[in-house]
Amino acid sequence: MNTNEQTMAWIMDTYSMHARHTTTAVVTGKPIDLGGSKGRSEATGRGCMMVTEQALRRLGLERNATRVVIQGFGNVGGMAARLMARAGFKIVCIVEYDGAVYNARGLDISALAKYRHETGSINGFPEGDEISRDEALFLETDVLLPAAKENVITSKNAHRLRAKILCEGANGPTTHIADSILAEKGIFVIPDILANAGGVTVSYFEWVQDRQGYFWNEQLVNDRLEEIMVNSFNDVVAYAEKHGVHNRTAAYMLALDRVAFAIKLRGIYA
Repeated sequence: MNTNEQTMAWIMDTYSMHARHTTTAVVTGKPIDLGGSKGRSEATGRGCMMVTEQALRRLGLERNATRVVIQGFGNVGGMAARLMARAGFKIVCIVEYDGAVYNARGLDISALAKYRHETGSINGFPEGDEISRDEALFLETDVLLPAAKENVITSKNAHRLRAKILCEGANGPTTHIADSILAEKGIFVIPDILANAGGVTVSYFEWVQDRQGYFWNEQLVNDRLEEIMVNSFNDVVAYAEKHGVHNRTAAYMLALDRVAFAIKLRGIYA
């Protein structure tokens, strides 16, 4: 939270000075020139888009006809909006801490980003209508992507959601009780542990590249990210179907199963 590439560079430099040699692999999210990875800044938003596309396929929905509401226009939500709009999704609403802007035909995300950069807010954007930020989450939409803060979907409001797919870009946007309400409503939930894993996955790629001293081009980074995100999505959904549980529970069960299996393989000393 509240860090950027420069902060990561300072951490790397401080550790390296104490270690008496340059150690780039000690932290990730660094500038490209200091051992960072191409594709890292877009990775979390890109991962959200990748798993959303897989959910659309399962539900028989077309990308070009898919309406998306995104809460948050920062590193995760803003990047997801840009990438999804470029891929053909219709971003109908962006919700920020100070307001929300809506256009049923789809927002021009590049123009909105430029407007926010120039004015400091999305409010007053001429190509959209201002609506209540509290009501924006309950618009009828195909995909709701909360990418701002935790506990925004609770037992008090979960019954009002009118989305087919909930892709959790933020950490913990849905409370435990709300999860059960969403299941009863038949909303397909892509849990945060899966949906926003793109960032930590490419951070892992950055660590690997630093350890190797060999850096990948952006296409390779994105291809390997997609392979992991798609496989993880399919594994979680298959596990949920096999055991008759929600996707979130399936993700936790699958993770624990993998750890337990690895410990068992190691043998007596593990």
